[in-house]
Amino acid sequence: MARAAFGGRRLALVASAGVLALGLAACGGSSGGDSSSSAAPAPESSSAAPAPTSEAPAPAEAVKVTLITKDSTNPFFVAMQEGAKQAAAASGVELTVGSGSAEGDDAGQIALIEQAIARGDAGILITPISVNVNAAIEQARAAGLYVIALDTPTDPPDVVDITFATDNCLAGEAIGQWAAGWLNGEKATIARLVIFNDRMVSVDYCRDNGFLKGMGIDIKDLTVMGDEDETGKYTTGAGGDYEIVCLEATGANQEGGRTGMEKCLAANPDINVVYTINEPTAFGAAEALKAAGKTIGEDVIIVSVDGGLAGVEAVKAGEIQATSQQYPLLMASLGVEAIKTIADGGAPPSPTSANGEFFDTGVKLCTEMPMDTVTAAEQWTAQQCIDNAWG
Repeated sequence: MARAAFGGRRLALVASAGVLALGLAACGGSSGGDSSSSAAPAPESSSAAPAPTSEAPAPAEAVKVTLITKDSTNPFFVAMQEGAKQAAAASGVELTVGSGSAEGDDAGQIALIEQAIARGDAGILITPISVNVNAAIEQARAAGLYVIALDTPTDPPDVVDITFATDNCLAGEAIGQWAAGWLNGEKATIARLVIFNDRMVSVDYCRDNGFLKGMGIDIKDLTVMGDEDETGKYTTGAGGDYEIVCLEATGANQEGGRTGMEKCLAANPDINVVYTINEPTAFGAAEALKAAGKTIGEDVIIVSVDGGLAGVEAVKAGEIQATSQQYPLLMASLGVEAIKTIADGGAPPSPTSANGEFFDTGVKLCTEMPMDTVTAAEQWTAQQCIDNAWG
């Protein structure tokens, strides 16, 4: 599933939050006020006319939207929640925010979807954990809710009405191209720190396999992690030999990154390329590498995806060598605005990605060492990314 680079293409805004206000009149509501004192007396020769009322139209009911993230501790999802809250406050949307208790809590997300249906929400924004939430999403759409996936596409994509996301495959591809450029023909001894080892989730396999593709390693199936040859040749840039040491599940958190990296180093202490699913995982990996006496940026490089403030500050400090920056506040704020626009009678958003499958919110590669091998995304300095960071 090849993805084209989006370069510096400007994002298309969905719609401003205040467009197409309904101006609904009250339906049987009463102000409870007594208007008889303001009525003029009727002439004696005529029957009394009904006294005019001073009832004001009741305000239209607020549009209700629910945001459901994977958890409420990962800085990426915290930023997404903040973006949704800001957009909801600006547009008068009544927002409910919830999440699974942790990565992998399908049941928690399903319960929140069911609550949104029962509440009569206009729509749902969700970062789906896995295919296990598909049936609940379909139930919500059947009930008339407009459902937007954020960051993580559903599998298949048409389970939701539309997805607002970074191209995660492209984000992974960019850091893989960068890693191949840094190696410049040297053998790649690779550790891969992913989210899960018991399920295949699009954000997980797309970033991971995108990384391998960016290095020029043959991918057998984009939707499956771990089916590629463990040894062979990478072809990007100068090209060279590669060896994949490990594919460790981390839960996408710092502790998981540390323990996962320790397992990888136990299997092969000569690892020189570390791919991490996100920056919290990268921080944990860095702890393990330092404890093993490795100098990051010389003996070994770490590449990642997310582009939160802490992550791009780590790029500037040399703790992470390259990371692909996403924009979760933008995903969430545009999602809130889109559902408000639809509820007010406006048009739904249309895909903007090159393949026509989703609304692309963009990606930049953050690094202090730009490489000629990178074509999948525009390269920004760490400071440029800090100036545009979330978190």
